[in-house]
Amino acid sequence: MFKVFSSKLQFFTMSEIQKFEVLFILGGPGAGKGTLCRNINEKYGYVHLSAGDLLREERMNSNSKYGELIENYIKDGKIVPVAITCSLLDRAMQMTDSPHKRFLIDGFPRNQDNIDGWNEAMSNKCVIKGVLFCQCSKEVCTQRCLKRGAAGSGRSDDNEEVLVKRHETYISNTLPIIEYFEKEGLVYKVNSMQLPEKVFEEAKEILSKIGW
Repeated sequence: MFKVFSSKLQFFTMSEIQKFEVLFILGGPGAGKGTLCRNINEKYGYVHLSAGDLLREERMNSNSKYGELIENYIKDGKIVPVAITCSLLDRAMQMTDSPHKRFLIDGFPRNQDNIDGWNEAMSNKCVIKGVLFCQCSKEVCTQRCLKRGAAGSGRSDDNEEVLVKRHETYISNTLPIIEYFEKEGLVYKVNSMQLPEKVFEEAKEILSKIGW
């Protein structure tokens, strides 16, 4: 009897270890999510997956059946259907050769539908370690995005018209998601209006707290 119990316990432990560990990085458009993820990646080697970048890459893929659909959603400042985003994230995680199995997912989930879709498609593959919330004012976010667009970011959503829609989507859809995770005790906040080095220092303390 003891041996059976012991083997079952070992099985569940191994199953848990094999799951990918995920830290969601959320904040408004231009809040500094990408910069923070790059700094964490350079320091710790954890894999940075930008949901937006994956969608933009898929949009540019001439063989993709979702390219035009993704482009239309991005231009309208809307959230792309979750099934598409989850499939791209899943593919990227499966293809990585990083030894860490730890992923920074930037810009996802962005609404309740995203959470529901993630739970359905990915909960058996991933463990959510927390949400790193980059707090930044709308004004600063907008200035950063416009500056990025003027510098030639190549992003069709880095303009004033689309930014208004993106902020509206963020406030109405994404902020409630942060509140949802906060009730679960999974939200860790950083002041991303500071210089990137200072934001990174705050993030390092958080990573230590969650055991990364």
